[in-house]
Amino acid sequence: MSASVAGTLGRFVAETTWDAIPEAVRREAPRALLNHLGCALGVARDKAVLSALAVLRPWSGPAVATVYGQGTQLDPMAASFVNCVAGNLLDFDDTHLATVIHPAAPVAPVALALAEARGLSGREVLHALLLGMEVECRIGLGVSPGHYDRGWHITSTCGAFGAAAAASRLLGLDAVRTSHALGLAASQSAGIVENLPNSGKNASMGNAARNGLLAALLAEAGWDAAPGAVEGRLGWARATGDAPDVAAMAGDLGTRWEVSRITYKPYPAGIVFHAVIEAALQLGVAPEEVTEVVAEGDALLLARGDRPVHSRGDARVSIHHSVALGLVRRRAGVAEFEQGAVDDPALEAMRARVRARLDASLPRGAARLTATLRDGSQRVALVEHPTGSEARPMSDAALEAKFRDNLQLGGFETRADALLHTVRGLERASGVGELAALLV
Repeated sequence: MSASVAGTLGRFVAETTWDAIPEAVRREAPRALLNHLGCALGVARDKAVLSALAVLRPWSGPAVATVYGQGTQLDPMAASFVNCVAGNLLDFDDTHLATVIHPAAPVAPVALALAEARGLSGREVLHALLLGMEVECRIGLGVSPGHYDRGWHITSTCGAFGAAAAASRLLGLDAVRTSHALGLAASQSAGIVENLPNSGKNASMGNAARNGLLAALLAEAGWDAAPGAVEGRLGWARATGDAPDVAAMAGDLGTRWEVSRITYKPYPAGIVFHAVIEAALQLGVAPEEVTEVVAEGDALLLARGDRPVHSRGDARVSIHHSVALGLVRRRAGVAEFEQGAVDDPALEAMRARVRARLDASLPRGAARLTATLRDGSQRVALVEHPTGSEARPMSDAALEAKFRDNLQLGGFETRADALLHTVRGLERASGVGELAALLV
């Protein structure tokens, strides 16, 4: 392709109309937003969210953007930071399995904050959300899997591009200005896998939203970036991975939609652990009869999840904890990944009986468990397509049930009906004031 990646994507973001997006793809915008808001409101009282708000509030500019569930507003960049942290905190958010990106968390807060600050319509929010998530997934696809394998947290790094794309659309930037925004985002993209179980992930996620918005605002003010900032010889992609797949990043735009491949999670853990959980549930054996469980999966599963478990952050990315939940508790809700579950002696004992082993023949997202029982017999369970995968997507009804459960966790269950109605009708809304009021 002769044009640069930023130039091609910039033109796509600036010139793609809402009506040009297939209806089936447009349908994902309110689903993604609903899931995002539910995940965020469910943790509105979490200390990570409250501490982020406490740190940023004294330094905030004009308070024009609502912080979800907090009864306060901040400037759009600070609100985007806090809301992104909340949306991603439990690893319960949406996932693009091909890249393992969680697309909505860095993009939706920016779209809502700008719309609230500048009086934009609901359709404009949904439009920008889709385009931002598409750009985020496209850029991630072009550097996968080498980018992640090198230790870059791909949602944080690519989230900055998605946020910049969505903000550029809402700011009305033309193709050239949008391409500069994406190039500027390339210089602000960061986040490391080593910090996934810790607060470092929250910092890079919040910055993905905030820095993407900053990139678009700087581009609006006339700042520029190198045309090859994304894929150039010394650009972002080569600096953080292998030679980029430019066609994956910028080919077939408008005909191949990566946002149509986004899935939603039934369990608040890394998506590659969902098959582990469901395989453990399928084993159907009493935990006291189990002497050992061998969990097999691809390289990503082992790289992410073969780890000791000391904290709730560890638990959400642990093969051993996922197996223990399926065998001992027979469920895997939010409570099953909190510190109380981490410290549960029965779960700790079961985790110690789990071994992880590579099976490169298994596809990403699949898992096979082999349990050895006290009598020497074995039970095997293989799950290739867990609930919430592309092959077995969550229905609207299941997504609504998850949304209601999350609102109950956060203490907002009385707003569930109104929020459902408002998000589902957002395309027809002249602004986001009604939604913002419900999020206060």
